Amino acid sequence: MRLYMFEAGVLKSQKQYFTLNQGYGDTFDVPVPFFLIDHPKGKVLFDTGNALEVVNNKEEHWGGVLAAYDPVMTEEQWCVNAIKKVGVEPEDISYVILSHLHLDHAGGVGHFPNARYVVQRDEMHFAYVPDSYMKGAYIRKDFDKDVDWMILEGWEQDRFDLFGDGSIEIWFTPGHTPGHQSILVNLPNSGPMFFAADACYTKSNLEDGVLPGLMWSAGETVKSVERMRYLQEARGVKVVTGHDPESWKSVKQAPEYYD
Repeated sequence: MRLYMFEAGVLKSQKQYFTLNQGYGDTFDVPVPFFLIDHPKGKVLFDTGNALEVVNNKEEHWGGVLAAYDPVMTEEQWCVNAIKKVGVEPEDISYVILSHLHLDHAGGVGHFPNARYVVQRDEMHFAYVPDSYMKGAYIRKDFDKDVDWMILEGWEQDRFDLFGDGSIEIWFTPGHTPGHQSILVNLPNSGPMFFAADACYTKSNLEDGVLPGLMWSAGETVKSVERMRYLQEARGVKVVTGHDPESWKSVKQAPEYYD
């Protein structure tokens, strides 16, 4: 099993959107990660980054959200093209696990024709009728597609074992959105790694208790981060945060890999 980390460009933003009430107005350019797991039973993507439209048409595609998050991405960084650098074609993908359906995570939905798309039912519902303060983060034309959806049921299916061998577990981590999910990947040589996505933006969210700047529920966010802290401290799991520019510099990026 191999795990590859990719960057689908960056978001040019401000720090207060990632660390609540801290760094107001400070420039904060964050990575937009997505991940490929090459498993003997199938190739799996965790998130897909930005849509291709942001390369040449971001004003029309993202609209008003550009005032807070300005995406900068090349065609080569788009998920469909990026995975080709490690010899993987879009037709090779068996599963696309979506942490949630925000615009910088669901930009590749529909572009992997043989994949099942794994999402939480609560996330799907919220994406179609989000609360007003989060409406701009969901772009319906990114995810409203006739694909093979695989729907998970929150806490009832927490720690869902994708292949039944303990290698990839899907953890329910609500807070950022009602149906956010993360994954725990148990790598034979590199050890266990937990991919938080937006359940935990930065190292300061994880280690210092700083709340993120955008949340559906502060209480659920805290609970989800506490689970990650337990995994890190008690079980030695490496937690990969969702949008930390400094932490991102320390990881191997494709074509390098973890195994």
